[in-house]
Amino acid sequence: MISSLFKITTYRLGAAMQRHKGIIQTIQWIIVGFYVVLLVIPAFMDLPPRQAHILNNLVLFAQFVFWGIWWPFVILSMLVIGRVWCGVFCPEGAISEWTSKKFGKNKKIPRWIKWKAWPAIAFILTTLYGQLISVYDYADSALLILGGSTVAAILIGYLYGRENRVWCRYLCPVNGVFNLLSRLSPFSFKSDAKKWSEYHGNSVSNPHCPPMINIRQLHGVSGCHMCGRCAGLRDAVSLQPRSVNEEIITYGNEKDNLWETRLLLFGMIGVAIGAFTWTVSPWFVTAKQFLANWLINHDILWPMNATAPWWILTNHPENNDSFNWLDGFCVTFYILGSGLLYGFGLTGVYKSLAKFLYRPNLYSYIAQALIPIAAAGLFLGLTATSVKLLQYDGIVFWWLKDARVTILAFFSLWSLYLGYNILRKSTDIFYKFIISFGLFALSLVPIVGAWWLMFMGW
Repeated sequence: MISSLFKITTYRLGAAMQRHKGIIQTIQWIIVGFYVVLLVIPAFMDLPPRQAHILNNLVLFAQFVFWGIWWPFVILSMLVIGRVWCGVFCPEGAISEWTSKKFGKNKKIPRWIKWKAWPAIAFILTTLYGQLISVYDYADSALLILGGSTVAAILIGYLYGRENRVWCRYLCPVNGVFNLLSRLSPFSFKSDAKKWSEYHGNSVSNPHCPPMINIRQLHGVSGCHMCGRCAGLRDAVSLQPRSVNEEIITYGNEKDNLWETRLLLFGMIGVAIGAFTWTVSPWFVTAKQFLANWLINHDILWPMNATAPWWILTNHPENNDSFNWLDGFCVTFYILGSGLLYGFGLTGVYKSLAKFLYRPNLYSYIAQALIPIAAAGLFLGLTATSVKLLQYDGIVFWWLKDARVTILAFFSLWSLYLGYNILRKSTDIFYKFIISFGLFALSLVPIVGAWWLMFMGW
């Protein structure tokens, strides 16, 4: 009874999204206005004084909204409601689509834009650049990165694809991340192939799909922006509840995008760990001191000068916060080195499993079992900014350590559960399954260990 009621409610919600497109568009433009105000105005204000607080200083308020609330809970929303953020709330998507509709040149999308590597490359480079210019701490850095991304989205919308979200589909730095995370969502718009083919109603054309999804073959949420425009089409498309494991266990073997796997292993795990841990890592400090002593002993002093402009390396002497060239090199080496270390290490383990089980596609399939622990890392890393800003205002989180341990434990077990089921489907030989699952479980140890060090060990 409860299950049936939940299905009916979900179906009606999807249909309501289709009927009330005007309300959704209004919500989008309200968020666009809010986004522009918080992004642009603080960038031209003075740095907040030491006695300033979140509620009495616009710069700190914007910083808290963007990095303390906005991005952590956008990540969380992918796991809870899929890519509703993309289809209903994202200001970049709304602006890009509107630009394309009103002023677009409607040029053919060139092949270079469709290169599948862009989501991985864009995420890694944006993450690295954000750390080099301290995007979490300064409004001008946030304007440069977020505003630059918005300008690029407008330009792509102006040039290519009438009313389509070409930027969102191919070039957005977090599109690949959202694509992977939303596979854990308990909701999905789906097409019923039988109802579609047997439809005998009035002839209808497919509604406009901004991310250019093949609606007829829609069975997963990862590429769908959940805007609801196709709900009810041919009586075959509807919003439906599903198992949070369905898209990975059932359909994950169909998703053999090598660059998505690289984004997950090298970017969302490796680079993310490097980006969030370098500020607290004693290893980083030791390496930097070693290099500084070597440079001094060899009379090479220019790398210790903080002469780079703020848009290349953090340079805010009025806040006693400036990176010299050595800092920039060490941060870059640490973050990219972490990406390469985790990426190649995990790739080696999973390709070995694929070879051991004689399953060539297992590499990308089993890697998707890491999505839960990758999601936990991104959420915990981003909420560290939330905690820092609130602690500056005197708020004490006595429960924080336990909460972080609980999140890490829960999402680690979720990844183990996914790995268990994927490997069960991949071999019927008991000893091979035991060995494979043991190796997969061991591959989680350095990932969980890195987050444990950041929050509890260091």
